[in-house]
Amino acid sequence: MSLSPGVRLGHYEILSPLGAGGMGEVYRARDQKLDREVAVKVLPSSLAEDAEALARFEREAKAVAALSHPAILAIHDFGSEGGTAYAVMELLEGRTLRERLADGALPVRKAAEYALQIAQALAAAHTKGIVHRDLKPENIFVTRDGQVKVLDFGLAKHDIAGPATDDSRSPTVGPPTDPGTVLGTVGYMSPEQVRGEPVDPRSDIFSFGAVLYEMLSGQRAFRRETAAETMTAILREEPPELQASVEGLPPAFARVVQHCLEKQADERFQSARDLAFDLSNLTDSQVRHERLPEGAAARRLDARVVTAALVLVAAVAGLVVGRSWAPGPEEATVSGAPLSFAQLTDQPGVEKDPVLSPDGKSIVYTAEAGESADLFLLRVGGRNPVNLTADSKADDHQPAFSRDGERIAFRSERDGGGIFVMGSTGESVKRVTDFGWNPTWSPDGREIAVSEGGFFYATDRGSFRNDLWAVDAETGQKRQVT
Repeated sequence: MSLSPGVRLGHYEILSPLGAGGMGEVYRARDQKLDREVAVKVLPSSLAEDAEALARFEREAKAVAALSHPAILAIHDFGSEGGTAYAVMELLEGRTLRERLADGALPVRKAAEYALQIAQALAAAHTKGIVHRDLKPENIFVTRDGQVKVLDFGLAKHDIAGPATDDSRSPTVGPPTDPGTVLGTVGYMSPEQVRGEPVDPRSDIFSFGAVLYEMLSGQRAFRRETAAETMTAILREEPPELQASVEGLPPAFARVVQHCLEKQADERFQSARDLAFDLSNLTDSQVRHERLPEGAAARRLDARVVTAALVLVAAVAGLVVGRSWAPGPEEATVSGAPLSFAQLTDQPGVEKDPVLSPDGKSIVYTAEAGESADLFLLRVGGRNPVNLTADSKADDHQPAFSRDGERIAFRSERDGGGIFVMGSTGESVKRVTDFGWNPTWSPDGREIAVSEGGFFYATDRGSFRNDLWAVDAETGQKRQVT
């Protein structure tokens, strides 16, 4: 079903083809209503009359529409025109991870950066009860600015407690150099998928491990001559040791990959959130190893001292952690350890509103991102901030962690302004109020306290009233406190 330039699907005008796969053909198109370029995916002619394929195509659209995360491809619309089903997605500039791997293995640090973004995307999907089931380099896109996007939720499974179905073994078309179209998918299946057993998020973690192994080594973990031999290798064999072939690979990094590729699901990481946590620590460690000058490790401040002495300062030069006053003789140490300042961020422009996570290991802060302000997540001591609100074109600021560290409330100017809540990795953004500033969580996490105005101040003519409200974090029901 090749579409010619100028063909219209709804209010989308086809401009040129972008690519094709087993589950769809993708075109560059113009959204006539919003005057922007988008990507439009349609079913190939061979599947246009296939009821199962149509259902799977719609399932992919709904799965992606249920997610909101910087590392997951955003979907804008879904419809049908003249018997042609189509999905409208954000237009990406860059190349797939498969195309990047054609150039060889990735540097260790770059592989760690990509892996962390993928793991955070999986954590967001799993939180919504969605298992991808077809994670592989063809379904991972890297934009020109290094942002990872997970694609193709066409095999996504919504009922993570239910049994696997036959479509988990459906072939997908790989690059022309593949010896067989089935091998492109089979090589990344988990053992439970191969056996046709029930699938849960840990299956994606196995597939992730196979992808990460390939990013680091340049070789597929379980590739054999035939699909049957590949499936046997997944069930019974271990891939070659990574440290033997990847120069400079930290042993802890190799253990993360091995932990993902355990044959028994109970022996793998039990959640993508745990996986992302370990990868974040590895990424930070790798960056520090490469950037610290000789002898700097001996001067590194104990993390417990950093947490105990934490005062976050907003400055153009970057967010700083430490004591904000000159200590006297009795204040110069905490538990006998000297205090010092440590710069956490170095993004251009203003960085402000820093808030520390309850476990003391991460901060979320506001920084300039193009024409708007976004919220960024950074591990304390790390150098790879993640933009949590990249999909917003309005200013996002004043973040606040919930007491359990699972959610972040923030003020946003999107859609007229108000208080919004999202998961701690940027997923599932929702509006709570259409007013309010400076959100703060109640200890039980049920309510968010907000100020009615942005500031409270007084003049020689009197003070300006700025009432406080408590808002239910789930329903948005509000009550006046002062």
